[in-house]
Amino acid sequence: MNTADHIASLPLKTLAPQAQGPLAGIRVVDLSRLVSGNMLSLQLGDFGADVIKLETPKGDALREWCEPHPDYPEGFDGWWRVYCRNKRSVVLNLRQPECMAWLRKLLDTADVLIENFKPGTLEAMGLDPAVLHLTRPGLVIVRLSGWGQTGPYQALPGFGSLIEGFAGFAHKHRDSTGHPQLPNLALADMLTGLSGAFAVLAAVREVEVRGGQGQVIDLSLLEPMLSIMGPDVTNFAATGQAMEPGRKIASPRGSYCCSDGKWVSMSGSTESMARRVFDAIGKLDLMNDARYATNAARLDNDVEVDGMVADFVRARTQDEVLTLFRAKGVTMGPILDPEQLLADPHVAGRGTYVRLDDGSGQPPTVMHAITPRLQGTPGVLRRRAPRLGEHTREILSELGATAAEIELLASGKEKAST
Repeated sequence: MNTADHIASLPLKTLAPQAQGPLAGIRVVDLSRLVSGNMLSLQLGDFGADVIKLETPKGDALREWCEPHPDYPEGFDGWWRVYCRNKRSVVLNLRQPECMAWLRKLLDTADVLIENFKPGTLEAMGLDPAVLHLTRPGLVIVRLSGWGQTGPYQALPGFGSLIEGFAGFAHKHRDSTGHPQLPNLALADMLTGLSGAFAVLAAVREVEVRGGQGQVIDLSLLEPMLSIMGPDVTNFAATGQAMEPGRKIASPRGSYCCSDGKWVSMSGSTESMARRVFDAIGKLDLMNDARYATNAARLDNDVEVDGMVADFVRARTQDEVLTLFRAKGVTMGPILDPEQLLADPHVAGRGTYVRLDDGSGQPPTVMHAITPRLQGTPGVLRRRAPRLGEHTREILSELGATAAEIELLASGKEKAST
């Protein structure tokens, strides 16, 4: 099949707006912009929370992250479509007192508030957490920032790329010339969103199950990034020895190019697995050589180990390599690009990607299915990513606004004084 056929074979999903996930009844007000906050609220929305994206009249800047496409004059907004599904959008100009008043009313109905303003901005807006807790004592307030709400760097800009460099990721991952490499994805933001979703559920449980109070979650981009960097700092503190940039954690381990130009990745992270790798390349006897008998010894001689594996793989096609290594029980797999992912039988068989027909008349959008998979109370695709301000009237009506008040706010004018 060609790519179009593979896409057409993906499971077709339609929206189920009346469905309820396990987080139904939790209202989330998301004031954040760009990636980390949207990743956080996506997790909650996918499992049933009522996520309300409060946007300025210009909208969340994530809407502008578009790819050129002939059928979409302003570009294809894949970021927005995927990471803002299962949310509602309300537009309020928070520079207007009337709009701030309605925001406060909205927060009085919320269980969770997410914001990623510069530290101190929420207080300047009159939304100090201590004040919010007076009227909504169970409110969980997530304060997203690059460096956290405290510390010498709290006021510095904190985009993910800065954090990925600061946290040691770029130092640890260098190209062949020694140049530090940043990840080609919003890694720090995505990790922070996932970490934040867990923190929200822990804090909400404290309120709902234990009868506790709402609280502030001080969520920096830095600390979730540091938490996945391994024990490098721990080891350095104990031994005084810094791990060399680019040094692996196991040998043999790496990515290797096959004779047909395709790539594979492989890890011999246990002694038994390393033995299988050496067996596969016809060098099992080297496991009796002191230079290769243990992982520590192989790491010291990794250039030689890596070269042996690379030479073996380079002489064979990807299919040949995978067949041979898998027959030996080696943990090896292909390195795939998006086109190959869509064609992969395992990805297709599990429904890892789906096509969402949102009823708009546009072609279905391919996106990752809801993850993780809950057997009894799975997440549901209830809403497509909203148009800017699509639900403003709906949400204000829920708060008790009259038709005249809604029209006044929608027009961008302040209510005339009497």
